[in-house]
Amino acid sequence: MSLSPNSGPRRDGLRPELVVLHYTAMPDCDAALRALCDPAREVSAHYLIRRDGQVVALVDEGLRAWHAGAGEWRGRGDVNSRSIGIELDNDGASPFAAPLMDALERLLPGILARWGIAPAGVIGHSCMAPGRKIDPGPRFDWHRLARQGLALWPEGRGALPIDRGRFRTDALAYGFPDLADDLLLSAVRLRFRHGAGGAFDGRDCAIMAEMAARMRA
Repeated sequence: MSLSPNSGPRRDGLRPELVVLHYTAMPDCDAALRALCDPAREVSAHYLIRRDGQVVALVDEGLRAWHAGAGEWRGRGDVNSRSIGIELDNDGASPFAAPLMDALERLLPGILARWGIAPAGVIGHSCMAPGRKIDPGPRFDWHRLARQGLALWPEGRGALPIDRGRFRTDALAYGFPDLADDLLLSAVRLRFRHGAGGAFDGRDCAIMAEMAARMRA
């Protein structure tokens, strides 16, 4: 039985093929828990991980939790019906607590195994809803997850000739929505180049070329 009432059947026979990571952006975890279980808020997730590492199961994995909202990934919408949502107790500005990250690393392998989700299917809310959402934000350690085989991270360090058309093709092949140039670049950098600023460059191109190639492999 689900702790949160904010859920329903997955639509059109869809099954989880993604895990979407969020941060709560709430004053404390108890406030987030109340919000995620409040019928009037119409928001939920499958799991909430507290800063101390406690995992709270809110919605049965077989059900559709209401966490992703509008957006798409790999050209397909209704991300709620195609995903497991995990809320992380974090304000968006602070480092993620070590016990929380440890708990996430324990939780993810079981989810990926149960549903046959590849590491490439672990994405951020910001990835599928750029411009509307920025969580789990620039403080989240994607590289750490990748070292455990729980997400993707670029292995190469080089640059390619600047080619906006190729960059866009590769970004969409990886999964990002079709966006205006500046928003697409921001979404890619938030996911793969924390803190990078300035003009579009060859490193951006190299990252997306590598990630697109890994999706096609």
